[in-house]
Amino acid sequence: MIGGPGSGKGTQCGKLVEKYGFTHLSTGDLLRNELSSESERSKLIRDIMERGDLVPSGIILELLKEAMLASLSDTKGFLIDGYPQEVKQGEEFGRRIGDPHLVICMDCSADTMTNRLLQRSQSSPCAQDTSTIAKRLEAYYRASIPVIAYYETKTQLHKVNAEGTP
Repeated sequence: MIGGPGSGKGTQCGKLVEKYGFTHLSTGDLLRNELSSESERSKLIRDIMERGDLVPSGIILELLKEAMLASLSDTKGFLIDGYPQEVKQGEEFGRRIGDPHLVICMDCSADTMTNRLLQRSQSSPCAQDTSTIAKRLEAYYRASIPVIAYYETKTQLHKVNAEGTP
């Protein structure tokens, strides 16, 4: 499941998990869980996120692989939310874990994502301001066009209009 921050990836993954029994792995949740651990890795992740930069693919892939291995014996499949954010991450995932069977792209405007992120930020320990959100969106848009093109040639890719309510 790919899409910008606040595009509704997590919400829709929750619905798909309920209906089909998949294991939902959100890179955002994995990062937040790691941040709460106060490990050395969490300090590195916190510094990167506070700058509004993307967490390096190696760290994300480590977190994903650990979570997948932990759930491997009791799942019907995995819904991976928020990864890859760059083509090289998709290539690395394909080499180390395997290519996805389907990619869903949540498509909505920057205004919609910004409003959702500001609302989420009010109840989150990782509060974000509009400047940080703008940097995250800019990074997403810069990387998303090549990622979408990459998956259009590798597997089934479906775009979903994510402007509306859940």
